[in-house]
Amino acid sequence: MKEEIRRALAAREKRTISTEGLTRSAVLIPLFEKEGRCHILFTKRTDHLHHHKGQISFPGGGRHEEDRSMLETALRESREEIGLKESDVEILGEMDDAATLTSFYHIVPFVGLIPYPYDFKPDKFEVREVFSLSLDDLMNKAVRKSENYTFGDLKVEMHSYELDGRFIWGATAWMLGQLIEIIGPLSGVRGGC
Repeated sequence: MKEEIRRALAAREKRTISTEGLTRSAVLIPLFEKEGRCHILFTKRTDHLHHHKGQISFPGGGRHEEDRSMLETALRESREEIGLKESDVEILGEMDDAATLTSFYHIVPFVGLIPYPYDFKPDKFEVREVFSLSLDDLMNKAVRKSENYTFGDLKVEMHSYELDGRFIWGATAWMLGQLIEIIGPLSGVRGGC
């Protein structure tokens, strides 16, 4: 299914956003196959971080001056946060840019395939837990909720996911929803990723 995911991501016109006033950042959305099912890797952030404390996210973070590209940012941050080597990631494509409304981050998300099992080495300062959820389970309509929020003059419909006692919301839920929209239909055909 990896080639179908690659084609589905490449066939879309990527939506970009203005970076003015936002901190540039990138995340990796790691996929892997486990027991014939496609899984998505997440991290749970520690409670003492300045931004997004205790939240579920994808590995990633802010761009450093020495990063030559946003992809390099996503891969470097993944290595620093969870010990995922750049050489162990097969990039399948890029999704639409996202933004956080409360911490003012401009996020460039990359989708990559990683090996399983993998010996993750989480940075104990930033990452409380590394875990995965199956794409099939996340596609179950019962785990997705929608609510309307107002930020100043901006009205936004926000989605969240609740599964296995885990609550995914904000930009992570938005990116997850887009990923499910793109690759979800493919999973019914072949199963894994």
